[in-house]
Amino acid sequence: MDSTSPHMLQMISTLVMILSISSLAYTTSLKVGFYSSTCPSAEAIVRITVNKAVALNPGIAAGLIRMHFHDCFVRGCDGSVLLASTPDNPIAERDNFINNPSLRGFEVIEEAKAQLEAACPQTVSCADILAFAARDSALKVGGINYDVPSGRRDGRVSIGDEVPQNLPGPDFNADDLISKFATKGLSADEMVTLSGAHSIGVSHCSSFSKRLITQDPSMDPSFAASLKTKCPPPPSNTDPIVVLDTITPNRLDNKYYEGLVNHRGLLISDQTLLSSQSTQQMVLSNANYGSNWATKFAEAMVHMGSIDVLTGYDGEIRKHCSFVN
Repeated sequence: MDSTSPHMLQMISTLVMILSISSLAYTTSLKVGFYSSTCPSAEAIVRITVNKAVALNPGIAAGLIRMHFHDCFVRGCDGSVLLASTPDNPIAERDNFINNPSLRGFEVIEEAKAQLEAACPQTVSCADILAFAARDSALKVGGINYDVPSGRRDGRVSIGDEVPQNLPGPDFNADDLISKFATKGLSADEMVTLSGAHSIGVSHCSSFSKRLITQDPSMDPSFAASLKTKCPPPPSNTDPIVVLDTITPNRLDNKYYEGLVNHRGLLISDQTLLSSQSTQQMVLSNANYGSNWATKFAEAMVHMGSIDVLTGYDGEIRKHCSFVN
């Protein structure tokens, strides 16, 4: 009996370790309904807040979806894009020139957070609020609904210089885009699918003006002529905005791809998706099969929402989304 005790103790110790690792893997993964017991009204509170904001300003939906994308591509989906600059960190992500002044919807996230803190103090992360808000925006303006796995924790670091290093630019060609999305674990088809978010929202003229100065042969001439009436030639003291999708500018749908087929993509990074042989068939498929694109969009949003997330005991649950605790 005594001779076998050390062996038995080792087996028990090993079993406990395996169970502990298994339990940790479970608790640190995202799951649908993460707040079902700790804050059952969490998703409803966010949805009501988003619906109210979008009803007043439909453009907020595009802003919230874009903000979620910008959050996930820099340091993962950790709410770092929401952190304000401080004297010790004068240029946070949100104040990098790529995000400021173009990112919109911060006040919606803050309003939802305030309500959640009143209902369930320090329970729901800002990263999850943003993921819920992006989904609710897609539902409100596109009828696209999907379950959002949650359980993200909030990051404590936000560095403005990391934004241009991680986000694709408006001048990217298809190969650049495929490569950039691949670094985040997203496929070429997911990249083309997520680009459909450009069926809502706006862009500053400076993001595509070079296509107008020297006529871009991939742009429909009549479309270019129309844009020239809205965008002053450089140098200019103003930088007007124009809609990304002229067909249904406030509806998240596959009309964006129809625009590309008609050579009315606004950005180089839009029209390249049709011009490139590696992505052309994906564009044509999305243009022809809207319901299939919507299903893929939902799946791609869930996948994107899992990029480098903080879970378990990593990060924190902020009390205010603009500042660390």
